[in-house]
Amino acid sequence: MNNDLQKKGIHASNQDFKQFEQVNKPQSYQLTEQKGQDEFDDDYQIQSCDLDLFVNGGEVGRREFAQQLGSALKDIGFAVLTGHGIDLELYEQCNASVRQLFEQTTVNQRMAFEAHRHGSVNQGYFPIKKTSIIHPDLVEGWVFCRRAFDLDSKPGFNESEFWPLPGYEAVFRQLVTAHEKLILPVMQSMLRFLGCDPHLYDKKLTTTNFGFRLNYYPAVSPDDHDSGAGRMLGHEDVDLFTFLPAPDVDGLQVLNRRNMKWVRLNAPAGSIILNTGDYMQRISNDIFPSTTHRVSDPVNPGLLDQPRISFPMAIYLWENEILETLPCTGESKYPPVSALRFHTAITSKYYGAEYAVNDENADDDSQEST
Repeated sequence: MNNDLQKKGIHASNQDFKQFEQVNKPQSYQLTEQKGQDEFDDDYQIQSCDLDLFVNGGEVGRREFAQQLGSALKDIGFAVLTGHGIDLELYEQCNASVRQLFEQTTVNQRMAFEAHRHGSVNQGYFPIKKTSIIHPDLVEGWVFCRRAFDLDSKPGFNESEFWPLPGYEAVFRQLVTAHEKLILPVMQSMLRFLGCDPHLYDKKLTTTNFGFRLNYYPAVSPDDHDSGAGRMLGHEDVDLFTFLPAPDVDGLQVLNRRNMKWVRLNAPAGSIILNTGDYMQRISNDIFPSTTHRVSDPVNPGLLDQPRISFPMAIYLWENEILETLPCTGESKYPPVSALRFHTAITSKYYGAEYAVNDENADDDSQEST
C-alpha cells in the first residue's frame, strides 16, 4: 500500500482505497465521523423482521418473513431480527465473558495470539489502534474461525492453541452453535425473496466458514476523543451476512446510500442486527448492498468512560467455493471468482498488499471444508 495513502489515517476517504474493492461501491465518505459536517437521518427506521414467522408460521409465515427481510436488506442492507429464540441470558453471559477476557489478561498474553491469515480470514488478536493499517481504531479485537471451536467432533482439538485461558471456548461455542441454526433460515429467505430456489445454498452453508469476532472498546480518553479517531472506521463487511447481538452501548451508525445520511442504529436488547456484505452484494448482482457502517462515540458523552462490547459473527463460504451471481438476478454484472481470491483482494486494504493471494498459491489450510 502506498505510504502516503496509509498516512492519511483518520483523514482518509473510502474512495482512496477503491482499487481493492470487488463490488460496486460508488458512495464516498470519510472513515470517521466528521463532527458538525455529517448529516443524520433521525426519521429512518431499520426494519424489524420476526424470525418466528419462519420457524412457526408454516409456508405463509416463511413467505412473509422472506418479504420482510428481503425488502429491508434491499433498501439499506440492514435489518433487526426478533423472534430468533436465543435466550437473552446467553448474550449477557457472552458480554460479561468478552469483558473478562480482555480485562483479565495482559497485552503480552494476548499478543501471543496475534492475528495472521488462516485461509481467507485473519484470525487471532488485534491490539488497539491496529485493527487495520489504514485507521487507528479505538478497539481491541479477537477473531476466531471455525477451527477455534470444538464443533465438528474432530479428534485432537486443543483449546489452548486458540484461547489464552480455559473455559472461554465453551461459553462462546454456545453462541456460535445458536447462531449457526439461523444461517439457513436467513439465507433461504433471502433466496426466496430474489425468486431463487431457497435451498440453493443449503449444502454450501452447512458447517461453513465463519469469523466470530470479540470487540472490546475501552473507555475513550480525552486525548483520543480530541484526536478525531473513530472507535471503528467506516467500512463494509466482506461476508455474506453478519449476526450482531444488539450492543448495550450505542455508537453503531449505518450509511443510507439513498440520501448519504447516517442512521443511528440502536436495536432492542436481545435482538440481532443483521447486515449483508460483499459476498452477498456480488452473488445478488447488487440487489442486496454491502452497506457502510462505523462505530462512533455514543450520543451521551457520559458513556465515553464505559467500555463498549460487541461480538459479531460473520458468515463466509469456504475458500474453494466459487462466487457466481445468482441465476434469478438477471444479466450478471460480475464474473465468477473464488472466495479466496475475492476475500483477500478486498481485505488487503486493511492488512497490506501481501495479504492478497491467487488461487494457485493458496495455503493448504485455506481449502478446509466438510
